[in-house]
Parts: sequence; structure tokens; C-alpha cells
Amino acid sequence: MTQQSRRFLRLPEVKQKSGYQRTAIYEKIQRGEFPKPYPLGPRAVGWLAEEIEAWIDKRIEAAGGAK
Repeated sequence: MTQQSRRFLRLPEVKQKSGYQRTAIYEKIQRGEFPKPYPLGPRAVGWLAEEIEAWIDKRIEAAGGAK
């Protein structure tokens, strides 16, 4: 993936893609089971889209599914 195609996802999109609510996402981050967000400003964070997609791919593989 090129640097130009990278983008940050905000929490509503991460919730939609992962199927988890805010509390579950942050609990999984604390346990090292979910990608950490990056600070975007004093009160804003975002997740790299490619890291969320990779996390989803790992869940599919762990369940025995194909990519």
C-alpha cells in the first residue's frame, strides 16, 4: 500500500467494520488484541485503515475462512 493511499478511520467507522462497540474496542486494545489508535489532535484519534483490515483478515483466517 502506498503512503498516498493510507487513511485514518475514526471510531464510528472502526465500530462498523469490527462489529464491536467503543468499550469492547478499548478493552481489546488494553489486552493487545486490537490495533492501537494514533493521536490526530488534542482530543482526536484514528486507526490506520490497513491495520484494521489486517485485523479483520486475521479473524477470518482464525475462523478457518479464506481471504
